Amino acid sequence: MIDLALVWVGIIGLGVLIYVILDGFDLGIGILFPFIKKQQQRDVMMNTVAPVWDGNETWMVLGGAGLYAAFPLVYATVLSALYMPIMLMVVALIFRGVAFEFRFKANRSKYLWDHAFIWGSVVSSFLQGVILGAYIQGIETTNGIYSGGTLDWLTPFSLFTGLGVVVMYAALGCGWLILKTETGLQQRMYQLMPKLILLLLIIFAGVSLYTPFTHPEIAQRWFSLPNLYYFSPVPVLVLICVALILSACKKRLEVQPFLYTLALVFLAFTGFVISLWPMIIPPSVTIWQAASPESSLKFTLVGAVIFIPIIIAYTIMGYWVFRDKVRVGDSGYH
Repeated sequence: MIDLALVWVGIIGLGVLIYVILDGFDLGIGILFPFIKKQQQRDVMMNTVAPVWDGNETWMVLGGAGLYAAFPLVYATVLSALYMPIMLMVVALIFRGVAFEFRFKANRSKYLWDHAFIWGSVVSSFLQGVILGAYIQGIETTNGIYSGGTLDWLTPFSLFTGLGVVVMYAALGCGWLILKTETGLQQRMYQLMPKLILLLLIIFAGVSLYTPFTHPEIAQRWFSLPNLYYFSPVPVLVLICVALILSACKKRLEVQPFLYTLALVFLAFTGFVISLWPMIIPPSVTIWQAASPESSLKFTLVGAVIFIPIIIAYTIMGYWVFRDKVRVGDSGYH
């Protein structure tokens, strides 16, 4: 018999992973804006994602809607615990989205929309990392109801993971721009990419050391046998990906830096899942305890089976249509 709770975890996990990848390099472009001063090059940077950026956020909506339908306890508890950073993230995303619409049409106020785009990207990325860190740390519940404080999410670890997500998105954006641009802008990205990847490696190491030391249950999961044999390839693969990215940048390869950075993101996501499984509200509520009744899971799965292939199809089509490089002088975003 099919475990519908696991099916829904897979659907939500897929939505989150696709969102992190697609909106990750999208947000990364805004994070990289301060490193590029020429307005023409900034125009090119925005034009690489202008046709697809709003579609990327469909996956965030899918993840939230799926959570509400399949795991309402998680939806209620996590939103109660992380209400403040989530709302601030939404405000930052609004500023960023408005900047897309206004920047290309503004003249004297263009620099203000540049700042809105930069800070909207940085703040929303940082807060996504803060939310991630607070979730990993655990959410205090009593009888399924959040019982922690208003600022429990604000800790040194959550701030560190916030910085980590900013760097990860910047690296994704850098790889995307190497793929989609040329000449001076591309060369600048080749210079930035190794620095971002090495910084990201340091952050990965910091999170990997801090997490098991502060969470005995995660340490037990990582270092007990035979789990240690299964998990040990992950850090090795991370080091291999970092080496491949540095080599690709040195050789001025165009596709590989982005692909290997995607592999790094996948490995980080895998480590996250491994660390918390099978808890969906760490440290005490499992997937099956939080799941909706089976009838609800079946009913909502029908809609997911219909609409998710449609979303995947139009996402692929959008990226395929706009697959070519973007150059200075190409028509802007309208």
